[in-house]
Amino acid sequence: MTFTEIVLFGVGLAMDAFAVSVCKGLCMKKINYLHCFIIALFFGGFQAIMPFAGFWLGKTFESCITGVDHWVAFILLVYIGAKMVREAFESETGSACDIMGRLNIRELFVLAIATSIDALAVGITFSFYKDTNIYKNITIIGVVTFVISFAGVVIGNRFGNRYKQKAEVAGGIILVLLGFKILFEGVGLI
Repeated sequence: MTFTEIVLFGVGLAMDAFAVSVCKGLCMKKINYLHCFIIALFFGGFQAIMPFAGFWLGKTFESCITGVDHWVAFILLVYIGAKMVREAFESETGSACDIMGRLNIRELFVLAIATSIDALAVGITFSFYKDTNIYKNITIIGVVTFVISFAGVVIGNRFGNRYKQKAEVAGGIILVLLGFKILFEGVGLI
């Protein structure tokens, strides 16, 4: 898996976190860079931890799925991507604003888990690649998510809700396209 592919995985996975970060930025009357850092750290950290967990789950059950690994990866990524696109049009996912401008760490924890569940499935797909360096992959995904989430808080504070839906749609499309690429490689079309 190339560096560019891992970055694209990171971007695709980070779009849920970006959308929530935009909402967090909307809640800030004035930008607080310490809060931006903490929010980005939560989202980036969980986006790194979940693929790691998924990778080890996939490795544990590798013998059961070796012949169909590309199909499993395809189905998971297309499902996750399509779900992200659908949810972008269905609901206004956001978080309640704290009137005092404080961060609710418990809420951030829940949001970080919720936005990184998809990364668990992506981690399972990483286990199908024989030459995967999981530590490099999760570092890249975590850093990409950190940067995108930090930017999301700032953008949310400055520009409002304009980019939230577009980000979720773009992230979903990226994951679907990566799913097709994995399938085509697995069946020998690429």
